[in-house]
Amino acid sequence: MTLLQARNLRYRRQKTVILDDISLSFHQGELTALLGINGAGKSTLLRLLLGLMPPDEGNIFLQNKPLKAISRKTIARHIAYVPQEHKAIFPYTVEEVVSLGRLPYIAFGQNLSLSDKQAVRQALDYLNIASLSARPYTELSGGERQSVLLARALAQGAPILVLDEPETGLDFGQQLRLAVLLQKLADEGYCIVATTHDPLRARQIFSRAILLQQGRIIADGAPKSVLTRSAIEALYNIDENIALSWESVE
Repeated sequence: MTLLQARNLRYRRQKTVILDDISLSFHQGELTALLGINGAGKSTLLRLLLGLMPPDEGNIFLQNKPLKAISRKTIARHIAYVPQEHKAIFPYTVEEVVSLGRLPYIAFGQNLSLSDKQAVRQALDYLNIASLSARPYTELSGGERQSVLLARALAQGAPILVLDEPETGLDFGQQLRLAVLLQKLADEGYCIVATTHDPLRARQIFSRAILLQQGRIIADGAPKSVLTRSAIEALYNIDENIALSWESVE
């Protein structure tokens, strides 16, 4: 089932083309990796899909409805965003940060309902971080913060999860746990879109890989079919011998 669709997107920054003729569909239960060098347009594409800024041309559809005609609160009930980094200004507790995921469901100044509190508790339990509930978010490690932001996204109750380089700042063990979690969520029906700089991890974990180069899609499909030696050479402008060595790693 198609949950999110982009048709013929173009985006320019002054006279520079950032995205050019992007058409994509994202589906329930799909785990999609967006790959490309810095400046390829990955983060810009995420911002467009989130409705944070409009494209210069083209349209985005959320469950067949034009995204530009949908309120921010309604979009937030369908798409949750996990940023690469989040710096809290105030010393919120972990539970308070996760509770922010319920904002799309409550009126300004309204307290959390029993169902909101239950959603927060379930998200904390799902990520195995209930023991951190009373800890200040600012005192957590990078891996713990990532878990809190994922819990906030799950508490939001949105079927689409958008993640910007979620493995940034995580050690090897934390990256493995994140990979297992993302696969589990996709198996449960979530539509997940994540940017990454790691083609090897994309081949091992994701069900789909989209390669962006200079604002255009150069490949889209099953990671082991898309992330070939020639594609890696072209995408990252690396030496053939390096690409050959990479291809031998499974």
